[in-house]
Amino acid sequence: MKKSFAFLSLAFFLVLSMTSFAQDNPAHWKFNVKEISADEVELQFRLSLDDGWHIYSQKSDPKGPIPSEYTFEESSDYKRVGSVVEPKPHEEMDDIFHCVVRSFSGNVTFRQKIKRNTDKAFEVKGSMYYQLCNDGSCIAPDDVPFSFKVQAVSKEMLAQQATADEVETTETAESVDTAGGSLSAVEDNPMPTEEISASEPASDHNGQKSLLGLFFGALLAGIITMFTPCVFPMIPMTVNFFMHSSDNKRKNRRQATFFGLSIVFIFAVIGALLTLVFGPDSLNFIGTHGIPNLIFFIIFFVFALSFFGLFEIKMPEKWVNASDEQADKGGLMAPFFIALTTVLVSFSCTGPIISAALVEFATSTTNRWIGLVSMLGFGIGFALPFTLLAFFPSVLKNMKSGGWLNSVKIVFAFLELAFGLKFLSMADQYWTWRLLDREVYLALWIVIFALMGFYLLGKLKFKGDEEVQHIGVIRLFLSIASFSFVVYMIPGMFGAPLNGISGFLPPMDTQDFNIERSIYESTKNISISGNPSESTVMFDALPADRKYSDRLHMPSGFQGFYDIDEAKAWAKEQGKPIFIDFTGRNCNNCREMEQYVWATPEAKKLLNEEFVMCALYCDMNDIDLAEQDYVTDDKGRTLKTLGRKNLYYQRHNFNMIAQPYYVIIDAEGNVLTSENYSYSRDVNKFVAFLKEGVANYGKK
Repeated sequence: MKKSFAFLSLAFFLVLSMTSFAQDNPAHWKFNVKEISADEVELQFRLSLDDGWHIYSQKSDPKGPIPSEYTFEESSDYKRVGSVVEPKPHEEMDDIFHCVVRSFSGNVTFRQKIKRNTDKAFEVKGSMYYQLCNDGSCIAPDDVPFSFKVQAVSKEMLAQQATADEVETTETAESVDTAGGSLSAVEDNPMPTEEISASEPASDHNGQKSLLGLFFGALLAGIITMFTPCVFPMIPMTVNFFMHSSDNKRKNRRQATFFGLSIVFIFAVIGALLTLVFGPDSLNFIGTHGIPNLIFFIIFFVFALSFFGLFEIKMPEKWVNASDEQADKGGLMAPFFIALTTVLVSFSCTGPIISAALVEFATSTTNRWIGLVSMLGFGIGFALPFTLLAFFPSVLKNMKSGGWLNSVKIVFAFLELAFGLKFLSMADQYWTWRLLDREVYLALWIVIFALMGFYLLGKLKFKGDEEVQHIGVIRLFLSIASFSFVVYMIPGMFGAPLNGISGFLPPMDTQDFNIERSIYESTKNISISGNPSESTVMFDALPADRKYSDRLHMPSGFQGFYDIDEAKAWAKEQGKPIFIDFTGRNCNNCREMEQYVWATPEAKKLLNEEFVMCALYCDMNDIDLAEQDYVTDDKGRTLKTLGRKNLYYQRHNFNMIAQPYYVIIDAEGNVLTSENYSYSRDVNKFVAFLKEGVANYGKK
């Protein structure tokens, strides 16, 4: 009797629990069928969760909460194409599970593609196993059945399939509410299919926050780029143009405003079109190829000569007259040209920053807002300082005029000349002319800034200069800064890293005399203490016949491979993980990372002792591959140069084209860290990234 009572009590409790779950289940599912073509269908699991509730990813950590699972009944009517695809989850380190927990909240869509094996209608059945939780409680996981009714292929669809490469998508929707575990009837007017890709926010609410955060992050990035080597030198051009514009304040302000709007337009529209038409690799081309960098050098050099007083840059009279005639209507051709020049020249430094968003914009049919919001925010942030400076000269012109204006122009000329050498250096590196090796480049900078210091002290005079009767405070401090900078650069002639300006300088391996490299060459394969009896070895001897080692070099104090297959083979032999360095010959930030972060003692020790290093240059398109090394990309193009092969490898495997970019893998190609590493000069963060890779490799 007691057993019967206990059984009945348990049964009653289970029924009550199921009834409560049916009424208050926070998960509301709708199952949609989207016809892609005559033989391919997409099944959509549309989930709407009540506020505060979340469901866990299929890819949850084994130490974490129960992952979601999808089980499909076997059928001869269809074949699954891959597995269920989910959007990007929310990731958070959980203090209870002590691991990263991946979850979804709000509205989210999971997708499964299938291929028809029949033209007739059929049904796809299966079940889902998932756990629901909020901040205070969880609902025990259970199997929830699902069913998709796929309609028969229509004659119209077959005709379209036979006559066109792409067919119009016809969509039917079957709405199912599984709150009570049963299926509802098919809706006459199904909900519009929600386009969510693997990189979109999981919920509408969170998505709005994410886009807003993305916008302000891009805005801040745009402002920061003002201080990059490629953008900062454009300030003199901008200020000079607006200082010599019309006395009409209203017209000047209109031009300044249009100048700023032009920059935003160019970034948000032309940049996006450039990516869509030519592909995301086009930004990499502009920033790294020799031809655009040579053009940028010519632009800077011509402006420098103009500022020195050799000639005056003027727009063609026909254009000027036409602009003056339409002054009341705008006269906006000149500021748009200045804006266009500013944007184009800046691509060498801004390209890596905006490339990630443009990859999403160009490669995804569902993430358009990410690219547009990123480019819009970046363009506004980039244009804001320039626009303010464009307004500023109108105030300067109301101040007392004099020789100081000409002095400002001459100082700008020295800066234009110095910064222009950066672009000539990038072209020199691209074609390996070896005209501007590091010590030659530094010698030119030392002379240029020394002459600028003497000019500020009144020891040099140019056309339009007034006699310097006395040295003002501003001139004094500027001359001190100029000569101090010269003194700072002198040790670089002997191989000092000069971390503060490493992004402007040619690579260290172009330096003929380098004390550090001499020490390295004399100590490699020797024990750290110098005692041959000790077994601690600082460097492992690598094969001398490594691919491309005759053209490419690692930073001083490091050695590695330049081909990923060779690196994997060596890593397997040595029993070490692989540190992949996606880099570029003309990558400013890559040089900064190598000299400022890699060179720190702890990072250097880890890289040399714990990893097989592999530098994959993504801009060396003057190195032709052997025919057996050709690669075919996802568009069917045959890639025959080293740069294009490496860039495709980075984009295809890691959805990234920006450099520097660091990935730690094992010999089988498995990524060993929770996240890959982008540009950041935070040494502690970089060391933690290396240690995570070593630790996870040790667990294998």
